[in-house]
Amino acid sequence: MQKEVKKSWALFIGIGTMMIAHGLQLQVMGIRSVIENFSVITTGIFMSGYYIGYFVGSKTTPKLVSKVGHIRVFAAFASLASLSALLAVAYVNPFMWTISRFITGISLVSCYIVSESWLNDRATNKNRGQLLSAYMIIIYLGLSIGMLLLNVSDPINYEPFILVSVLLSLALVPILLTKRSAPKFKKIGTMNILELYKISPLGSVSSFCTGIIHGGFFSLIAFYATKANFNLFETSILLFISTISGVLGQWPIGYVSDKYDRRSVIVITTFFAALLAFLSILTSNDPIENIYWLSEMHYKKILFFIFVGLYTSFCLPLFSLNLAHTNDFVDKNKFVAAGGGLQLIFGFGAISGPILCSLFIQFLDLNGFFIFLILFHLIIGFFGVYRMKVREVASNPESTFTPIPATITPAGLQLDPDTPANLDNKKN
Repeated sequence: MQKEVKKSWALFIGIGTMMIAHGLQLQVMGIRSVIENFSVITTGIFMSGYYIGYFVGSKTTPKLVSKVGHIRVFAAFASLASLSALLAVAYVNPFMWTISRFITGISLVSCYIVSESWLNDRATNKNRGQLLSAYMIIIYLGLSIGMLLLNVSDPINYEPFILVSVLLSLALVPILLTKRSAPKFKKIGTMNILELYKISPLGSVSSFCTGIIHGGFFSLIAFYATKANFNLFETSILLFISTISGVLGQWPIGYVSDKYDRRSVIVITTFFAALLAFLSILTSNDPIENIYWLSEMHYKKILFFIFVGLYTSFCLPLFSLNLAHTNDFVDKNKFVAAGGGLQLIFGFGAISGPILCSLFIQFLDLNGFFIFLILFHLIIGFFGVYRMKVREVASNPESTFTPIPATITPAGLQLDPDTPANLDNKKN
């Protein structure tokens, strides 16, 4: 794999730098919304702008790539993403921030499509899974570093937004200087939602709820921490732990899901996530009324960080679990199409997630943040229990768990070692 990583150094550096900028921008805007006294519902609405842009970009970018090429599309949308950061600092109001988040969403998904199709074109049958793992690690490591950069300057200042713009501009340089030719783009079809639901009701429902959970959590966790009176350093550490823990949880949970009924693993995972979200309430700065036994505990905040970190280690793998479970019921030739359909369902959930979460916070105060998470985890869990009673367990040796970032596009799904281009090679 090292050889292929070296060949793709420009791509990895470019997308890694972009993720650092994205991680910083997302959380700076969440913190700044509290400083500017934006209502929580207003914050939820403009945060949803990112996912709307993501959805629009996922539909329009493939056609654009076919017309003008990968490098031009990457350069154009990286520049637009840089512009969106400047737009946010120049016009600090909810309407312009919604526009800024929309531009960021459409820009980043366009860069994802370029990056993933590029990797897929350069990969061989033997190393696709390794390249996908490296890509996922770079995505989340970049996001984590970006969150730590919150400490560079106070979000009330313009410097964090300028830094985001500079990083997004720098992400262009490696790609534009590479000598390797851009890949030929292949249009990839997806299953429609109704067909996908008939194939895997649990995979579809769980993907939608997972999108709601991920959209709400990552959009409003910085807002929550700021409202809970965490200082900037504590907030950045909380965000860093949340992201890294979520990535580390992928492999052990995935291993177990390949050994046992994947529906049971989904149910147990989501119920544990709900329990950890409840424990986060008990150790938060806004405890439930009449619960005093943890209120004076010296290490209360440390416990909160631990519970949130453990929560994301169970929450983040749900997307990959849903994909693997759905693939248990489809032919290997439809793995990528099914994954594209699940990503569409996930996207619909993610669009509504920040708004729904903000409504919970509005009516239930800060505890509403975790109550929102608990509710949708319970929906996944109880629906999974119901599906286990009405359908026999599926056994498909061609479908295995692969850790995949929730931002994956159908082009990236082709890197999964279980896709048809790779299965024959695995058997040899």
